[in-house]
Amino acid sequence: MNNARNIKHLYARAGFGIRFEDLHDHENWSVKKAVRKLFKASENQEPITILTENLDLRHPVTDAEKAKSKDDSYKQGIDLNNTWLKQLSETDAQVREKMTLFWHNHFACICGNVFYSQQINNIERANALGNFKTLLLQVSQTPGMLLFLTNQQNQKGHPNENFARELMELFTLGRGHYTEQDVKESARAFTGWAYSTKNAEYTFTPRVHDDGIKTFMGQSANFCGEDIIDMIVAKKQTAIFICSKLYRFFVNDVPDMGHVNQMADVFYNANYEIKPLLEYVFTADWFYDDKNIGNLIKSPIDLLVGLNRQFYVSYQNPMVLIQFQRTLGQELFHPPNVAGWPGGKSWIDSSTLMYRMKIPSTILNAGVIDFTGKANPEDEAYLAFEKKQQLNVIKKVQAQPDWDKFLKEMPADTTREQMAEFMLEPPINSTTLYEVQNAPDIKTAVIQIISTPEYQLC
Repeated sequence: MNNARNIKHLYARAGFGIRFEDLHDHENWSVKKAVRKLFKASENQEPITILTENLDLRHPVTDAEKAKSKDDSYKQGIDLNNTWLKQLSETDAQVREKMTLFWHNHFACICGNVFYSQQINNIERANALGNFKTLLLQVSQTPGMLLFLTNQQNQKGHPNENFARELMELFTLGRGHYTEQDVKESARAFTGWAYSTKNAEYTFTPRVHDDGIKTFMGQSANFCGEDIIDMIVAKKQTAIFICSKLYRFFVNDVPDMGHVNQMADVFYNANYEIKPLLEYVFTADWFYDDKNIGNLIKSPIDLLVGLNRQFYVSYQNPMVLIQFQRTLGQELFHPPNVAGWPGGKSWIDSSTLMYRMKIPSTILNAGVIDFTGKANPEDEAYLAFEKKQQLNVIKKVQAQPDWDKFLKEMPADTTREQMAEFMLEPPINSTTLYEVQNAPDIKTAVIQIISTPEYQLC
């Protein structure tokens, strides 16, 4: 059972959870074999391509043309969001997509251009398990990031410090590990970094580049932007900073600096190769400590994707998933600011917790947790109201779970307690167990399980 628990934990963290039949097939695997298989499945990468050209190049003149352009962009944004969420929900490349989600938040970008957002997302996916320095340089040179952090305005004689500051504060070193002078001097090195709106590619403009001597972190030379990035990643603090964030993402909200430093050693010594670092984490004994299991609050995306994967949910209304994301506080491609979503306990407040606990029944049973049994006459009016509400939910949500497929994967001799233990990462409490064992049918029992506070944890 302990081995099955470790495999379940691995899939909950490295991916988006595991299905009954897969756990049954994999429960005798060693952790090392399961990690190897997960990475093997993630060798494939499927870029998202809803746009093949930058439609913002159009120059609408009339009010009607402007309205159409705005409407097109809005629809494409929804399409991009839904396409990625579908990929997260269906892919076998779970580790790659989970890391794409991590980098999506690490390099938080709000650029208002769907083509640029798609471009960054695909760069993050391509390099998700590759080299961090390569990823850092490529993301930094995307039109989306240069636009968002206003580096297009960073010119000789008029330096713009936005990009240089966020590069160090949020992407690499962390606050307190550079000086204001370092920001000013490195901003000069990034002058001339720009992009072409025509082909959405990075370009360097020599005439606006400051080619004077800059002094950065105690060294003086005619540095360019690439030199600054080289010098930043040469500092082990960059490895420590990234590993601290990865620890909070994969292991525990409270970093164990002993473990973080071990991770940083692996990362730094591997020249910032991401895969060896993750393999080290997922095979470390401490990753499977009791205190690191069932202790992280699922992000809204983890919650939705986990439900979609477990119950094979399909949606007819593309706006439904957008509304779920907005209500829960994490809409893909729309981070709150340059620092991204803070995660952890910030995912939960009194309103989002209630909504989170209602979402499973909304998606899987039209908003009804327990709608069974013969009603007493005095309940008739209430039940009529409930039925009306149920029809409203069905009409709005238009979600189709595949219950037959879900139930078919469950071994026939599975007890309700085993089912609850499988679906919840933390230990099951006596109240939940009582309710599950006394539910009128399996479907109701399942919905009760996933409508608990414990289901919010992974």
